[in-house]
Amino acid sequence: MSTLIRIKKSKFGTLCDGKDVSLFTISNGKMSVSVTNYGCTITSILLPAGKGKKIDALLGCSTLEGFANDNLSFGTVVGRFANRIGGAKFSLNGKEYVLDNNDSGNCLHGGFDRYEKKVWDAKKVITKRGHGIEFSRFSPDGEQGMPGNLSVKVVYTLNEKNELSLEYTASSDAPTPVNLTNHAYFNLKGYNGGAIYDQELQLDCSKFVEVSEKLIPTGKLLSVDDNPVFDFRKPKLLGKDIEATGNGYDHAYCVDEYDGRLKQFAVLRDPESGRSMTVSTTLPGCQVYTANWVAGSQGKNGYIHKRHDAVCLETESYPDTPNQASFPPCIVTPEKPYHEVTVYKFGF
Repeated sequence: MSTLIRIKKSKFGTLCDGKDVSLFTISNGKMSVSVTNYGCTITSILLPAGKGKKIDALLGCSTLEGFANDNLSFGTVVGRFANRIGGAKFSLNGKEYVLDNNDSGNCLHGGFDRYEKKVWDAKKVITKRGHGIEFSRFSPDGEQGMPGNLSVKVVYTLNEKNELSLEYTASSDAPTPVNLTNHAYFNLKGYNGGAIYDQELQLDCSKFVEVSEKLIPTGKLLSVDDNPVFDFRKPKLLGKDIEATGNGYDHAYCVDEYDGRLKQFAVLRDPESGRSMTVSTTLPGCQVYTANWVAGSQGKNGYIHKRHDAVCLETESYPDTPNQASFPPCIVTPEKPYHEVTVYKFGF
């Protein structure tokens, strides 16, 4: 493993309960990624912009206080079950579990007691994927209304190939739904680069999940052949059809030929600068979300976000999987732990 990669640890701030929070910056000499043990949050991704300048390709906040007060999940880990669970309840092995109703009758991103508002344990690690930070925490039985004691680890690493790897593992002493993702908001022009209409997205996804008006799956998977507004099989500017969606994209896409192995399925590109980001994952789906609800929130250095200032590519299980028997399963058991990987590779 290269010795060119450096990790710098600094104090990010102190929460009102007295807990100190750290910031870790991982650099490979070309780009750097900063992460904090508050919510396993990725706070910045600095990419070269020519003439010694850099741009930060991630929306978010400048301070710990900003992240603590934020409710938009900027760069955070989401769990125990990311995305929505319809009716804020599900049944498992004959027992019904009632969750927080925090999204028009549904449970979104774990409800009110979120992983992103927890201080995780953190340590530096070297893995086959690079140098980085391992975050861990214990999620007790009943937290968020979920069954089973869950031990969770999230590892972020960077290597010389400009690959930012996100590796998730979890083990439980009882059957429980698990669906972990990172809610990073990307803009390859920079956090203050404006709407992402002129950035190209390509997805190896020929189907997406049909949802109700409240964004809960109907159980059907729709073909993009019949819905060209949602077809990104060839590179397409995000602004081309975004108005035809209504408020913007907020849809779960199905990774073609999903088999649980790491597969590249997405490319995001800024034609003007030439910057790019490829996405690979072991997961079956990806929520494409075009920052439809960020307008008016304050970001880095006082920047005020506007609608469609970024795109999230949240690799995950399909929404509402605990209530959808036909979807790829999400239940972790003592015999079947959780292990998933997503890799963002940057080009510049």
